[in-house]
Amino acid sequence: MNALPPGSTIGILGGGQLGRMLASAAAQLGYRTHVLAPDAESVAAQTASSFTRADYHSRIVLDDLAAYADVVTYEFENIALAPVEHLARKVPVRPGPKSLEVAQDRAREKTFVGELGGRTAPWALVTTLDELKAAIAEIGAPAILKTLRLGYDGKGQVRIHDAAAAEAAWADIGERPAILEGFVNFTHEFSIITVRGIDGALASYPPPWNEHKHGILARSTLPAPAEVAILWAEAATLGARVADALDHVGVLTLEFFATPEGPVFNEMAPRVHNSGHWTIEGAECSQFENHIRAICGLPLGSTALTGVHVEMLNLIGRDGDEWAEMLAEPGAHLHLYGKGNARPGRKMGHLTRVKRG
Repeated sequence: MNALPPGSTIGILGGGQLGRMLASAAAQLGYRTHVLAPDAESVAAQTASSFTRADYHSRIVLDDLAAYADVVTYEFENIALAPVEHLARKVPVRPGPKSLEVAQDRAREKTFVGELGGRTAPWALVTTLDELKAAIAEIGAPAILKTLRLGYDGKGQVRIHDAAAAEAAWADIGERPAILEGFVNFTHEFSIITVRGIDGALASYPPPWNEHKHGILARSTLPAPAEVAILWAEAATLGARVADALDHVGVLTLEFFATPEGPVFNEMAPRVHNSGHWTIEGAECSQFENHIRAICGLPLGSTALTGVHVEMLNLIGRDGDEWAEMLAEPGAHLHLYGKGNARPGRKMGHLTRVKRG
């Protein structure tokens, strides 16, 4: 397929900060972007060429988007599959609906990766309280109960410390279908960010060490410690295998636990990822630009580091209030997402530090 020329229009489903940074990367390469999102506050609309506020299920709106977009992508996976499948019948959607379908269901995701040779924590599908009790008896406690769908940044998850906590945990997640996942003894958390082109070309970034607080990513650091570095090749190979099996086009992120036995797959996101924000200044071609390159049929860019040390800090809640001090710091790169309400736990921006040598 021929590459989409500059001046073409990219449709973006979703109005958050990932869409915002995708739109900026697209503009850098000469593309127009149109964001479709139902939210009153769309920070992606601030950087996009145009914006439609509407429900994703409106066929009239979807048909309009398909008519003037040359390709459509999405910035998050918690969008219903039906609108994406509808669009895919009328306009190229990259990544395709299959990536979204697998990533939306934790049980299917783990089964899919396991069948490709990935190592996962012990887990079981539970749809009733009795099934949860049986799963705890089999897997043991402590364990984590995760809703089957619609969970991120620690949402939709409950820790179960012993069997007596089963009923309370089941109530906490709204008695919805879920998976029970056994605890993993790990040294570090890390991610593999892979990008795959239309032609099947593959590239991946060096893995960052990811530190979380209250279930939300707090810091990503590169180069990663030795415990992660020795697992890089195996984890990256799995990432490529998953991308190929899905015929994925664009960025695909797999999150892992580092263990003495090897990398243990945690979850995946069929999109650009918070743990890749450091790539804007810390890599020769950012994850956002590489996603745009991939979905538009362009050659993939270099994923090499631009410095000897890179650190990305998420700015959560009121952290961004110290923007003036951050801007005064040499070698620091501040990104604020344009959000109005800095409530606790909300990602308001990020700060990247690159040490050049």
